[in-house]
Amino acid sequence: MFSFIVRRIVSGVVALFVVSSLTFFLLYFSATSVARNILGESATQAQVHQKEIELGLDQPLVGRYLHWLGGVLHGDFGVSWFTSRSVVGSIFDRLPVTLSLVLVTIAIVAIVATLVGVAAAVRRGWIDRLLQIVSIAGSAIPQFVIAIIVVTIFAIKLHWLPATGYVPLGGNPGGWAVSLVLPVVALAISAVASTAQQVRSATINVLSKDYVRTLRSRGLAPREILFRHVLRGAAPAGMTVLSLQFIVMLGGVVVIEQIFALPGMGFLALQSTIQGDMPVLMGVVVYIVLIVVIVNLLVDLAVGWLNPKARVS
Repeated sequence: MFSFIVRRIVSGVVALFVVSSLTFFLLYFSATSVARNILGESATQAQVHQKEIELGLDQPLVGRYLHWLGGVLHGDFGVSWFTSRSVVGSIFDRLPVTLSLVLVTIAIVAIVATLVGVAAAVRRGWIDRLLQIVSIAGSAIPQFVIAIIVVTIFAIKLHWLPATGYVPLGGNPGGWAVSLVLPVVALAISAVASTAQQVRSATINVLSKDYVRTLRSRGLAPREILFRHVLRGAAPAGMTVLSLQFIVMLGGVVVIEQIFALPGMGFLALQSTIQGDMPVLMGVVVYIVLIVVIVNLLVDLAVGWLNPKARVS
């Protein structure tokens, strides 16, 4: 188990290094005149050149990368070119919003998808047919369309929920929960449909195994077989799908946070991309990749615990 953990950690560190490095070079190769964006169109060419020197943009690209990498290894991501604020401070202000949205959504998806998927696999009939229809529809409708629909119905027409805004958890837990309802629904609908479909397939596959038939022949109660043996066998597939959904949601929050005016990481990433604020954008990329690596590591450990064969794969 120790070697399994070490392999996963090493692969995660390598992935973090490769993705962040490629992102750095791609961003700087495609960057426009950041100094001009900061100073405005009225600035002279001499002022623009002086600003580029201040930002270090006159240095060779490899030298800039090594300087940035050295800072990151010491926990220093630099400061924003536009606000002069610490990149780490800006990210920590936005990170709770995005994590609240994604973690609440993934928890709801895990619970609902497991219940629906197992019910469809065991009961079959109309539940199974309904799941097939909802799964196709959920995969076909983009998240931003669902977001617009739920805002129109529940916020604009019925006035049940706020259309935009975010309330911090520490100040008002009730307001925090209410502010997340519509964004979570927009993210969760398609995720529940596709995850439930995978849970259903995994459960049906486990139910057809020889050891399940042996347990039935020994007279074990169906409920005990389902909860103690079948769900354990189907859990790795479900957890793998959930980890993929988590990654998809981290990408989807860019649009969802814009629609619901949530001051999260997606909002910060889009704003820094438009401005060309490279230190902030690189900080966002590194933190998001780090979160993905940690989630995948935890899922791999859980799958390795549930299925020892996965530890040697």
